[in-house]
Amino acid sequence: MDNKRLIVLYTVFVALVLVLHVNKAFANKASVQIEVPESAAVGKVILIQLHVSHEGNNFIHYTDWVYVTINGSEVQRWTFSNFDRPESENFTRTINHTMTGPIEITAEADCNIHGSAGIAKKNVAIKSK
Repeated sequence: MDNKRLIVLYTVFVALVLVLHVNKAFANKASVQIEVPESAAVGKVILIQLHVSHEGNNFIHYTDWVYVTINGSEVQRWTFSNFDRPESENFTRTINHTMTGPIEITAEADCNIHGSAGIAKKNVAIKSK
């Protein structure tokens, strides 16, 4: 095989490895989905569930934090470490909140290596009587 063909094959191989690695990195970003009712009455306690997904949960690669805010104020944060990791790749955290008015909930999770897939948002309206 001549040198030109070897260079082309090597370039294609390196490009393929890079593409596969980049796709894997995006797949390993931690993400969170928020589960709440669409509306609730003033004074009612609602359950806010955060469903966290992350491909990888070992002492090298894990979800290192999750937080939730209500109307812009952080109300809960869970921090993990290499020897105090979440119980699995997919896990749920819950909090209770007493409704005093409409709320906007944001939440985010982070992978210690690849980062976050972004902020999740949900709104809960006040039920009309």
